[in-house]
Amino acid sequence: MSMVFCSDPLNPAVVDEPYAREFTAASQVGLASSLFNYEALVNDGDVDRAIRRIPSPAIPGIAVYRGWMLRPPLYARLQAALLERGIRLVNEPAAYSYAHELPNWYPDFTDVTPRTVIVPLGGPPDFAAILMALRDFGNSPVVLKDYVKSQKHYWNEACFIPDASDGAAVERVTARFLELQGDGLAGGLVYRSFVELEPIGIHPKSGLTLTREYRVFCFDGKPLCVLPYWEDAEYRGETPPLDQLNKMAARVKSRFFTMDVAKAREGHWILVELGDGQVAGLPDQANVLEFYSALSDRLRRG
Repeated sequence: MSMVFCSDPLNPAVVDEPYAREFTAASQVGLASSLFNYEALVNDGDVDRAIRRIPSPAIPGIAVYRGWMLRPPLYARLQAALLERGIRLVNEPAAYSYAHELPNWYPDFTDVTPRTVIVPLGGPPDFAAILMALRDFGNSPVVLKDYVKSQKHYWNEACFIPDASDGAAVERVTARFLELQGDGLAGGLVYRSFVELEPIGIHPKSGLTLTREYRVFCFDGKPLCVLPYWEDAEYRGETPPLDQLNKMAARVKSRFFTMDVAKAREGHWILVELGDGQVAGLPDQANVLEFYSALSDRLRRG
């Protein structure tokens, strides 16, 4: 069992600063760590240079990657290269893609997540076709994202559409979203029914309403830890019901993943998003040592 962290872009011999706390915590709980050159793979396509500092173990074993998001084809290349060194990432490429991209997991969770319309993109958006796809929403509000990310901090500009039948609004918000995503656009467009969530604060920079949302890291179908999603909000009162978390986690076709869950203003809990546990960020206020202690324990039991 080992960890693979991203190295610093300017110094491949040290861990990338955003993962420094995690690198230290992994060591404190007895997990060996090595460094992966993210830029070599993503920017240069050089997988051999990317894994140069990852040694072959004496005994083949499982590794957990903790680093920046990888597009699924690059993750598959990384897994294949590591397998030649006797290292198997905890999530197979199919499992990574399943949790990382919404169109893969959405069909399994239609009963607990907002209604969604997926519009693949192979070129410039066809707004007439998009409006036709959105007709079942009527004049209800929707939110926009791609297969992986949204622009929620540009809420009114590039995320929220008050009326799905308003062609001008759909075109304006979609165009701005695509402009902000640029080359980082993942897959295509995703329009989701807007669900009003229980508010708990206001983001100090963007003015975004912060809601009762939690990030749940899970391993082998069971929650590992439940963490408040927002750093700038006071979480008091109700937390997600464990029985519902267990039922949702048991459905996910991955070993290590995250579920972002939130409480609707009407009182029920919904699944907002799934994510691969290797590339999902730990909230800033998380107890990193507790997280790695729990992860180490599950890896050893698994």
